[in-house]
Amino acid sequence: VQLVESGGGSVQAGDSLKLSCEVSGRTHSIYTTGWFRQAPGKEREFVAAIRWSGSNTWYGNSVKGRFTISRDNSKNTMYLQMSDLRPEDTAGYYCAGGVTLRYGDYRTYDRWGQGTQVTVSS
Repeated sequence: VQLVESGGGSVQAGDSLKLSCEVSGRTHSIYTTGWFRQAPGKEREFVAAIRWSGSNTWYGNSVKGRFTISRDNSKNTMYLQMSDLRPEDTAGYYCAGGVTLRYGDYRTYDRWGQGTQVTVSS
């Protein structure tokens, strides 16, 4: 399974941005896909997750109400719509996939994309 992110960039505080994660290969082996982020010197942080075949979604506390995760199985693509961006959202954003029920624990995902940078200036 391969995951490729796209859509990062530099924006102003309050702006919106949409990230995409295209999943290829043996997608039937994936149970959960998610987004994590990591800023320099900080631990990898859970952002959001979604069941690959289902509607369950989960969000990290810092992004609830601002970010929306979604999925289009016809395109094998997962999305992260980010609104009301803040400087503290600045980080490398990574999509991940795996056979995991512990959606918030990055250590339980075994497939990762290369990451895409999001920079929010005040």
